[in-house]
Amino acid sequence: MRQQFLIPSLVACGLMLSACAKETEEEKVERTLQEVNVIDETNLNDVLLNSADPNEAVTYFHGAASKNPDRIELQRGLAISLSRAKRTTEAAAAWKRVTSMKGTNAADKVEYADALVRNGDWAKAKTTLDSVPPTFETFKRYRLEALVADSRKDWKRADHFYETAVGLTTRPGGVMNNWGYSKMTRGQYAEAERLFSDAIRQDSSLFTAKNNLVLARSAQGNYSLPVVPMSQIERARLLNTMGISAVKQGDVTTAKNLFREAIATHPQHFDEAVRSLRALEEA
Repeated sequence: MRQQFLIPSLVACGLMLSACAKETEEEKVERTLQEVNVIDETNLNDVLLNSADPNEAVTYFHGAASKNPDRIELQRGLAISLSRAKRTTEAAAAWKRVTSMKGTNAADKVEYADALVRNGDWAKAKTTLDSVPPTFETFKRYRLEALVADSRKDWKRADHFYETAVGLTTRPGGVMNNWGYSKMTRGQYAEAERLFSDAIRQDSSLFTAKNNLVLARSAQGNYSLPVVPMSQIERARLLNTMGISAVKQGDVTTAKNLFREAIATHPQHFDEAVRSLRALEEA
């Protein structure tokens, strides 16, 4: 009798164990599928963040973040995409949202400050940067600190932050150009010229630095082209810039000669220089 009761009990236990094993396997499969989906989504996020068209990424992250508003990585992806798309007002709002979420970090605050600077909101940018821990030392943070100090004409702090930023990057050409422009706005043209030359030495493709360099030289009465790498079109444009600078300083004869040289140098029709020269000759 004991055996008759025991066998059904063992069978029942076996069935229960089998059911448990089956349930565990299903859970494992479900978990594996979820992990695969997360990996696929992460890869898709990375692909879209680096895509050629940032507006495509904006559309994707806007939809994904709307469905999952509490997921900071999706809100951050939306903010990054808006920044890349140069939609500055929307980007600032998106970064503000990210900085208020659980899991935000100091880098998010720096990105928020960057969006505010691009949007022209210097006061909020300063407040945001002031909230970043002093131990968070990155090139972007100090470049923004320098720009904000510039906006407040706090030249001592600006110089300190520019110098710090230059030391934190292997590609300092852009920040050197910003620093040079800061010096030029202060009327320190020789210092500005040196910084623009350094910027071009670091990155010879920086036409803005070349243009600023001839402006700094022209402000000192030097209308000769600097010895820097330049294409024929760039040469014509720089001559035109010097001509405009000469007009502003009242040196009309020099300006005419520079406009004529710019027109002769440009491989196509240089309408801007032609109009400037015609206006001077008619005057």
